[in-house]
Amino acid sequence: MLRVLSIIIIIAVATGMSPPVEAADYDGSGRVAWVTDGDTFRLESGERIRIAGIDAPETHRDQAKCTGEVALGLRAQDQATALLAGRNVTFHRVGRSYNRTVATVTLDGRDVGSELVRRGIAAWWPRGRAKPSWCDRTG
Repeated sequence: MLRVLSIIIIIAVATGMSPPVEAADYDGSGRVAWVTDGDTFRLESGERIRIAGIDAPETHRDQAKCTGEVALGLRAQDQATALLAGRNVTFHRVGRSYNRTVATVTLDGRDVGSELVRRGIAAWWPRGRAKPSWCDRTG
């Protein structure tokens, strides 16, 4: 797949054509080895990916703002694992945070962040905004 994409880009550059839109948004791909929590996973290559633009509840008491957040976080981790573990994803790097790649992630042509928000296990977290509160969602 990467070889074909590279050939398309080379031909486009050589002939003066614009490369396909998908090529511009594609930085990498890999198989998900395991899910750390509802918004972070590790590829088989070892690269840690934090999904851009969303937040999921924390799974550890020392990081959570309330006890209920941990329960929500564990549910989010389970659902993200069911969606992603062992699957091939593509991603577009947008930054770094805590030794993780921050990226928009696509699975089977669908935006993973949007899917996790749709399922209710993550919330939108636009850059520069306060982190979503999970404690008011535990009841």
